[in-house]
Amino acid sequence: MSKKRHLRPRKSSGRMASKGFPNPIDVHVGGRIRLRRTLLGMSQEGLAEAIGVTFQQVQKYEKGANRVSSSRLLDIAGVLDVEIPYLFAEMTASVANQRPSHLIHTNQVPDIDIHKDPMAKRETLELVRAYYKIPDPELRRRLRDLVTSVARNG
Repeated sequence: MSKKRHLRPRKSSGRMASKGFPNPIDVHVGGRIRLRRTLLGMSQEGLAEAIGVTFQQVQKYEKGANRVSSSRLLDIAGVLDVEIPYLFAEMTASVANQRPSHLIHTNQVPDIDIHKDPMAKRETLELVRAYYKIPDPELRRRLRDLVTSVARNG
C-alpha cells in the first residue's frame, strides 16, 4: 500500500520566469544601474570588467532579465560610486508592490512597461550627459529654462 504524499505547491520566486516576465523591481534596479553607468560615460564592457563578468551579463542585469545578487550589487554600487539605496531610488509604489511575497499571494503577472520611463531611453541619458558637460552653470540654467519653456508651449 503506497502512502499518498501531500505535495505543497512550489513557491514562486516572484520572477514569473515561466511566463517570460522579469520582476519589475529587477527591471527598476537594472535601469538605475544603466542610468548611472551611462551618466558616468562607462561602457557595459567597462562595468563588466570592473565586476568580473561578461558584458552580456551586464546587459541582462540592466534589462532585469537576470537578478543581481547582493554581493554583486555591492560590487556594482562601488564601481558606480553610489550607495545601494540609489539603485532602488525613485521606485514607484506599483513597482514596489510587486515584491515576490505580494506576487505569490495575488498570483499576479508583473506589470512592466519600460517605454513609459523616459530615464530608460538612451536619448535622455545622452542629453543629461551632454548637459552636465557644459562647464558654465549659468548657461546650463538658461538651457534648462529654454527646454522647460519649449516643453510647456510645445
